Amino acid sequence: MLSGRATGGRVLTDADVPAALAVCAQVPVDSVLAAARLTAAAQVGLARAGGTLWGWERDGELRAVCWSGANLVPVVPPGAEESVEAFARLARHATRRSSSIVGERSAVLALWELLERHWPAAREVRADQPSMVIDTDPLAAADPHVRRSRPEDYDLVLPACIAMFTEEVGYSPASGPMGPYETRVRHLVEQGRSWARFEGDGPGRSVLFKAEVGAVACGVAQVQGVWVRPDRRGEGLAVAGMAAVVQDVRRTLAPTVSLYANDFNAPALAVYRRVGFRQVGTWATVLL
Repeated sequence: MLSGRATGGRVLTDADVPAALAVCAQVPVDSVLAAARLTAAAQVGLARAGGTLWGWERDGELRAVCWSGANLVPVVPPGAEESVEAFARLARHATRRSSSIVGERSAVLALWELLERHWPAAREVRADQPSMVIDTDPLAAADPHVRRSRPEDYDLVLPACIAMFTEEVGYSPASGPMGPYETRVRHLVEQGRSWARFEGDGPGRSVLFKAEVGAVACGVAQVQGVWVRPDRRGEGLAVAGMAAVVQDVRRTLAPTVSLYANDFNAPALAVYRRVGFRQVGTWATVLL
């Protein structure tokens, strides 16, 4: 059996979570996905947090970590680049394979280079995803009609979320009323981390704009799932909607709002810049 300690990497335990969070705090924007899971693990334990945590040590100190769950998320601060080889060894011997590798570009692509000979071919590699943040008031006026979704809005929000995911990834995540995607959307609504603008009344009521905060940790809230109904695009709904989301998130969840987008999605990048987001790095996603 492979010894994680012999390679500098090992499977971490609940006792290691505080040190792992300290590693994440060194790169709070790049680590937010993993740090959010670790924040939960600090309360309920790693097993209930939904994944496995790997770590890489040098001179007896934890220097890098990697969350292995639905997503594989390496957190590799400057100077810890050697950790990627250890994480690749652990991933090759893991019993569970994630559906994507996502995070800071250099770590993700280096990890995938070591894994692609051993894992099935990737469905897609998105190697250039600007990582953007805003830590001030938005530059654009906020849409006063955008508000947090309520539990009674779930039946309207879910189809919009499915439409966004299908458009972004290329397949529908829907799997039934109690499926994992449906449960995730419901939880975000219940936790006050879903925002939307609605139009109409009665059976014709629908979502015009929506966004969620998928992760919060280390003073950073990451916005995901930004979507405008296709027939209403080009009207400025995304700019005003994102301004409203940024205002509320900075007031109630975290002082820094982050997101990442595909480099080829010029309209989305233009929206985020108009709101006041600036690029601070680059992410990559390997869809498996």
